[in-house]
Amino acid sequence: MTDGENSGKNKFGADKAPTKVKLRLDVKDVVSKRAPKDDERTADDGAPVILFEDNHLLVAVKPHNVPSQADSSGDPDMLTLLKDYLVKKYDKKGEAYLGLVHRLDRPTGGVMVFAKTSKAAARLCEKIRDGGDEFEKTYLAVTSGRPNRTGRVEHYLVKDEQTNSVALAPSTLDGAKKAQSDISVVDGKNGLSLVSVKLITGRTHQARVQLKALGAPIVGDYRYAKDKLVKSPHLALWAYRLVLTHPVSGDRMTFMALPPQEFPWTEFDTAPLADIVRPAPHGYYKN
Repeated sequence: MTDGENSGKNKFGADKAPTKVKLRLDVKDVVSKRAPKDDERTADDGAPVILFEDNHLLVAVKPHNVPSQADSSGDPDMLTLLKDYLVKKYDKKGEAYLGLVHRLDRPTGGVMVFAKTSKAAARLCEKIRDGGDEFEKTYLAVTSGRPNRTGRVEHYLVKDEQTNSVALAPSTLDGAKKAQSDISVVDGKNGLSLVSVKLITGRTHQARVQLKALGAPIVGDYRYAKDKLVKSPHLALWAYRLVLTHPVSGDRMTFMALPPQEFPWTEFDTAPLADIVRPAPHGYYKN
């Protein structure tokens, strides 16, 4: 199945959907039409929701405010939760191997992929380092106001390690790193915008700082929004679409999970963003 794009736009301003293929009735759709509610965010055994698993990869949904890996807070983290899931599922003796190949900031929820073998981890990390379309992450954000610029945006960012905050900087400043994103406005309502952010680079707090620089800070962003803060239960930033090349089979795979049904996401109809193709026989989108 392809994830190719047809010309033209739909009513959401996004690219038109590719042609759908027949759905095998014995295959579950890998797309979650919405993220689980707070009391549904884990499976029956306490592990996060799993979108896909084979001998090499594990794709799961990280809830808001769960660390990607263990930190000084001591709170449950995705890597540990998923290792525990593997130990219980396969009745392993000792600790299960699971490679962390990318991260989501703690306040950000959405789709993450983990490697179940060191070989898969090394190959995925290489693809991420190489950039390009071998590993694509697209976020949804709800912003206060509308970004004053869309398309490919570029800034230089510098991180303050002591405060764990990021600021715009001149390109000539020591330590400043280029940040690039493709930004589009999907919908707008009541002074809010539903925005798609495809990261070209992967800098700390990149989407948050760039959207603030474009005059449209993310809803619930207490760190960066300042006087334009719109309060919400969680930071309205969600990694909803992940595209990668399988490290062993070479299949092109797309995984999606829509954000939770809470404010401000409930201001918009996000379901059509995921309803673009039906799954291939293996249960994922194969390009």
